[in-house]
Amino acid sequence: MKSSSWRKMLSEYLSMRRGLGFKLKSDGIGLSAFVSFLEKNEVEYITARIAADWCLSGSAQQITKARRLCYVRGFAQYLKATDPRTEIPSQDLIRCRRKRAHPYLYTDEEIQKLMVAALELDSFNGLRGLTYHYLFGLLTVTGMRISEAINLRTDDVDLEEGILTVHGAKFGKSRLVPLHATTCDALRNYKLARDQIVEGKLEVTSFFVSSRFTPLHHRVVLKTFDSLCREVGLRGPKQERVPRIHDFRHRMAVQSLLQWYRNGDDPERRLPALATYLGHVHVADTYWYLTACTELMEEAVTRLERRGR
Repeated sequence: MKSSSWRKMLSEYLSMRRGLGFKLKSDGIGLSAFVSFLEKNEVEYITARIAADWCLSGSAQQITKARRLCYVRGFAQYLKATDPRTEIPSQDLIRCRRKRAHPYLYTDEEIQKLMVAALELDSFNGLRGLTYHYLFGLLTVTGMRISEAINLRTDDVDLEEGILTVHGAKFGKSRLVPLHATTCDALRNYKLARDQIVEGKLEVTSFFVSSRFTPLHHRVVLKTFDSLCREVGLRGPKQERVPRIHDFRHRMAVQSLLQWYRNGDDPERRLPALATYLGHVHVADTYWYLTACTELMEEAVTRLERRGR
């Protein structure tokens, strides 16, 4: 098959999947490398053998090879519809059980330390500290993904109705996130302070902005978060479980479940609502929290013991 043909089919495949809402960033990079491999070996159609040769090549870790297999299987399934000669490699070719990172559950005191430290961040106009202080607060109470929070536009934040509109979340989905009145008050304070600093010098479209009034960059946010964690003692050279910014999300989910248990509610019935609020594509992702937290397991066991009496 000609080189241009492989590239054309890959482009069509990625366009089709992305049109369904899948971002496929790593998939696109991986499949581009796979197509280069096919071109180099002058392959006319995908066989299980040629797929295995590429997936298992090099000294990459097992998890990386398993990801390669996932990319190739999806591409091969797409191609088989138009070329019956295409072989789909077995998913058992590479066995690698994915391990989910165990959540770090911040205490109220740790959250407070981070937010206070954020306020003290240096900047020539004081906006940097305010932005990170309120950003961390929003992540704590809503469990939003960091990408969702920093991509919020000013028009997405309706503080009168108490609603955030999240656009283009995971798998391209959008959702509405209701806010507590106290959260609205906090965000209103931030917006007022932000606008006073900007003083009409330019139009600000992003809700959370840097000291130069530009949208926050994901990498810079993570770097700043890492620095603040070290400053307040949440990260050290010998720590086994290192707090991540994504753990704000875990904390919110676990706190919600714990509250339901302690209030005598039925968490299983309310889990779908929590899954929707968090923007989980599969409710199973929310069920995972029931086994990821020791305190939740203890609450569940206590409830079972009461029922058995």
